[in-house]
Parts: sequence; structure tokens; C-alpha cells
Amino acid sequence: MTDRVAGGTIGLLPLEELDDELRTRLAARVERLGYLGGFFRVAGHQPAMLAAFIDFTEAGKNALSPDLVELVALTCAAVLGNDYERHQHEWLAVRTGLGGDWVAAVESLDPDSAELPTQQRVAQRYVLDALRSHGHDAGPALQAMVSELGEEGAVGVMLVCGRYLAHALLVNSCAIEPPVRSIFDEERPSERSAPT
Repeated sequence: MTDRVAGGTIGLLPLEELDDELRTRLAARVERLGYLGGFFRVAGHQPAMLAAFIDFTEAGKNALSPDLVELVALTCAAVLGNDYERHQHEWLAVRTGLGGDWVAAVESLDPDSAELPTQQRVAQRYVLDALRSHGHDAGPALQAMVSELGEEGAVGVMLVCGRYLAHALLVNSCAIEPPVRSIFDEERPSERSAPT
């Protein structure tokens, strides 16, 4: 019997019940992590969309520098209450050398007070404004971001933000628990317990 989420409304598909192509694409991730995350187990009900989502995620990682991807991911996750992504991206930020202090600065959601480089502050201001206003009143923040990151960088931030918004809607709607703890739930982040 398939596990279910959100009061039994949607089944959590095990790896062996996923579409063949998805199972192949996710096999290395599952082997590396030792689990198939709840997001994939729910989104697997729409295999073509999940495959496109994976491709979209990878394109976003290639469109921006790693620090901007992590900043957008953590900002969206914190604002949207998506602990599933927040915890995973805390670990990724630590693993990529950004550090726990940087994660704390980003998660303060206060780019004007946080000690962040200019590009990161400008990008976070935009993400915060866009999420709060659904993009309607984000013009000044968008212009500042274009001035700092250029048009390609600004569009990259907007699209990566959309990716994390879509993830949060699914995970939050289905009440999917985070697969890992926050780095701040540990005395010291260790590589052993970090997702890879």
C-alpha cells in the first residue's frame, strides 16, 4: 500500500512505481542520499511535468552563480515556510563554502542590515518585494537588480524564484516533512548528515 500525504489525499509513490524515465533519472540521487524525497514521490504522479521541473531546476543552477541560487532558494523557502527546501539548501550552502553565518544572514530576510555582497542584497530585495506583492509592486527592486545583475541575471533570478514558489506550493499543500534537519538544529553542521 502506498503511503499518503495531506490527510490521505495523495499517494507517495515509491521509486519502483515511478515512470521508467524518472526512475532512471532519480536513481543516482536516491543512491547518493539514501531516500527519495516526498516532493518527488508526490510530483511523480505527473511524470512529464516532474521531468521538466528537474530540467528547469538544472537550467536555473546553470543560469546564476551558486551563491545567487542559494540566496533565492533560501529566501523563498523562508518566506513561504517551506522547511523542506530551506533545510536542504542550508546544507548545500554550507557544503559550497558559503557557511552558516551567511545562511543566517540570508534567512534574516533583512538585506539592508545583513552583511551580504551588493549583488546578493539587491537580488534578495527583489525576491522579497516580488513575493510580498506577487510581483505587482516590484518595479523599483527589479530595476535595481537589472542595474546590478544585467537583464540575463535578473531574469534568471525571477525564474529561479518561480521554481521555488512552485515547489513550496506542492510541499506546503501536501504537508510534506523535510527530509533533513536544519543546520541550526545541529551543534555543528557535519558533512555526514548533509544532503549531497
